[in-house]
Amino acid sequence: MFWTAELLLLLLLGLSGSLRAQLPPPPTVVINLDQEPELRWLALKKVFDVDYLSKAAAEIIEAIVPKWVHHAAIPVVKSLEKYMPQPYAGEIRGLASVLGGNLSDAIILNFAYEFTAFCTSVVAQDKNGNVFHGRNLDYPHPVQNMTVNLIFQKNGKMVYYASFAGYVGLWTGMSPNKFTVSGNQRGTEHWWNWWKNVVAFLFHRSPVSWLVREVNLEEAEDFLDAVMRLSKTPLITGVYYIVGGVRAGEGVVITRDRKGPADIWPLEPLNGGWYRVGDDFDHWLPPPAKDHRRETANKALKSYGQDHISMDQLYQVLSLYPVCNKITVYTTVMSAASPGNYTTVIRPEDCHD
Repeated sequence: MFWTAELLLLLLLGLSGSLRAQLPPPPTVVINLDQEPELRWLALKKVFDVDYLSKAAAEIIEAIVPKWVHHAAIPVVKSLEKYMPQPYAGEIRGLASVLGGNLSDAIILNFAYEFTAFCTSVVAQDKNGNVFHGRNLDYPHPVQNMTVNLIFQKNGKMVYYASFAGYVGLWTGMSPNKFTVSGNQRGTEHWWNWWKNVVAFLFHRSPVSWLVREVNLEEAEDFLDAVMRLSKTPLITGVYYIVGGVRAGEGVVITRDRKGPADIWPLEPLNGGWYRVGDDFDHWLPPPAKDHRRETANKALKSYGQDHISMDQLYQVLSLYPVCNKITVYTTVMSAASPGNYTTVIRPEDCHD
């Protein structure tokens, strides 16, 4: 039987959808923001083995920061605490006790996470004006067992995130009935650029993942407010913020420099721009020749068409190789207008197999 490329693609999409229910969700941890910052992350002990967390955190630091830099940096890193605003300073002190390590390692772990999140994000709108948002988070070290669903509670309100144990920042989140956000690394970083993030922090610029948390939890009232804050707040490094709203046309990819926006790429459904794919490279430039994530996602979305896009179909697009690849840690699909459908699943290593 002769198979066209389009038929093969649709077959693969259907197979990936049938596997969704078989993949495990990460454990869920409730973080009570009405508690003192030092106490909030003690909840991790309810679902994680402390010895495992400590060992895993040490392995991540060792893999990202060379040993000689790690040892030389300890005195400097300790002094960073006085520059940290609350609640982050208190929360990282609390995490240090949970991880069974020292404060400097807890700080290094959080800054190391800031520049190693390779990702694919998609925001799309169907014919009825429903906006869907999906993301794969890729990480060059195996952290599946540290992935966690977080429910932040404050004054009786809840906000949902996917993150890593030991990390106060957030790359993926949803503010119910308001907006969704994911962050993608911009370009290729190296370990020596870790210090650029620290220096920028000393000049009162926000870590990119802290801004995601602040916008979701405390500040932004709606999609437009979130886009403005994510576009203008000074950051320690460049990043892509992908944002979805609750109304037709509310979707955008924000390309950030440290000082402000380099580009704003919104949905334009009336002109055929009903979806946007964001990876780790500027959308107006071709990605590296060996990176086919953007090409694969674009082809799959076009094969579905706007008439058939949904959260399930978006998940299937994110399941295709190489969009889903050997370093993909988790996949999240969400829609701010339907917060009950928020879903995160942990991907097995080599998730395309």
